Order: sequence, then structure tokens, then C-alpha cells
Amino acid sequence: MKKNILESELVLNEDGSIYHLHLLPEDISDTILLVGDQNRVAEISKYFDKVEIVKSKREFITHTGLIGKKRFTVISTGIGTDNIDIVLNELDALANIDLKTRNIKDHFSKLQFIRIGTSGSLQKDIPVDSMVASSHGLGLDSLMNFYSINYSEHELDLQKEMNKQLQLDFVNAYVVQSQGSLLNKFSDLTNGITATCCGFYGPQGRMLRGEIKTPNLIERLNKINHNGIRVSNFEMETAAIYGLSKLFGHEALSVNAIVANRITHEFSKDAQQTIDKTIRKVLETLTSSD
Repeated sequence: MKKNILESELVLNEDGSIYHLHLLPEDISDTILLVGDQNRVAEISKYFDKVEIVKSKREFITHTGLIGKKRFTVISTGIGTDNIDIVLNELDALANIDLKTRNIKDHFSKLQFIRIGTSGSLQKDIPVDSMVASSHGLGLDSLMNFYSINYSEHELDLQKEMNKQLQLDFVNAYVVQSQGSLLNKFSDLTNGITATCCGFYGPQGRMLRGEIKTPNLIERLNKINHNGIRVSNFEMETAAIYGLSKLFGHEALSVNAIVANRITHEFSKDAQQTIDKTIRKVLETLTSSD
């Protein structure tokens, strides 16, 4: 076990808080809701009975509070897996590293990460304004290739099949399953593989003025089917959340509001209402399951 983590590796602010998030260990709950949009933090915490902590630095806004006796933290990650790398590493450090001694704690604290996001459907039968709970994350970015992670046989099988069917010679896709029992609590929602892209335009098959290498990316993702498992939707964070949660030993689930359907070319007429419905669904499920 690594001890005496160097100052250049674990960077702290003058007040002892973790560098990017500007948080102290007591500022976070063990149930953490992750959102991309800064404004969505308040859209969630308005449903708290009490808000105890409000902190911010850069794009990272954190509210911690109570619904009944259950404590939640909601934090904005910004967009993309590079930000997820910062947020999950620093949240894990808050829970499992003594910031004063820079030693890893002897007792491991498991966190639950639940992403509440927006996403585009890749299947005709997953309509706009519905919700998807991700059974797996399919990483079309490179983040987890920088980490040493022990994939299960199931994940390795899916990873091999996804790369075979996608045939993207410039991407080494990875697959990570949802960690823990959180997915079971959302069994009434559509499940599927959520593809995580490293951008919004070219990496998601959008072509404005710049020509892209894979104009048929949507079609390739839509046609993937391996033992009944298909790619349901895509966005820009889920696979990294699942990968880092697996690496650190935490639980993770991504619940996405479907605001676009890339097969039928539809976009939600009231995306905000769909997002609010998803927020309420997540909070009601998490508080009623205790």
C-alpha cells in the first residue's frame, strides 16, 4: 500500500482541502450524485430538506444536504472523461486518504456514485424523454487505458466484441460493468450499454464543417448486438465513472435522461422537464430503498 503520498501527487490548498474540488473530507456524503452542468446542482439540491454545505471552485460546484435522514452530495463535474478523472480521484482521496499525514487509511470507505445526465438514444425503440440506466459503459475515449484495471471475463469478452464490431482502428475501446447493486434498484428503467465519447461533434458522428473519419458511427453503434446486449445510448462520462469506480472499489450507476434520438433525428421539446423527471426518479428511488 502506497504511503506518504508526495505533495506533487496529492495537491492540497492552503486550507487543507483537496486541490480542484476545494473540499474537506467532512464536506461529502458516501452517496454522491454527479452532474455535468453546474446549474443542475441547484436543480437537485432544491429537493433536499436541508442544505449543509455549498462550495465551489472552477466548474466544480458542490452541495451536501439531507433528505430525511439520508445525506447526499451533488457535484458538477463539467463535461468529459478528463474531468471525471479529476473528480473521482479527488473524491476517493477525501474518503480514503488521510490528508494530514498523506497516508492511505487502513479502513476503506466505499462510496456510491450516481450520475444524473443527459444522453442521445441509439435505438429507435428508446424514445426521447425516456430514461436509461446503464448496465455497462463503453469507453470510446482513452482514459482507462492509462490505468491498470482488472477487467472481468465478461467485460473482456464484451470489449473484444465491441472492438471487433466497431472496427475503429484509432480507438481501443474498453467496457466496464455497473459496479455494485445500484442497477437493481432501477430495474424498471431501460438498460443497455452506454457509449462514452471524447467529444460532442466528430466523436459522436456529427459533422458540421469538419470532415470526420466515421460518418457511419451511429449506424455501427446501433447495429451492435452481443448475446442480446446492445448499445442503448451515448454521452461523455459514464464509462470513466464505471472504470474508476471499479478501480477504487466503489459502486456506480449512470441514469440518463434521453433528450435526443440519433436514429429518428428527434430532440426533446421540453428537455428540462425530462431532466427534472429523471432527478426526481433518482432521488425517490434512493430514499425509498433504505
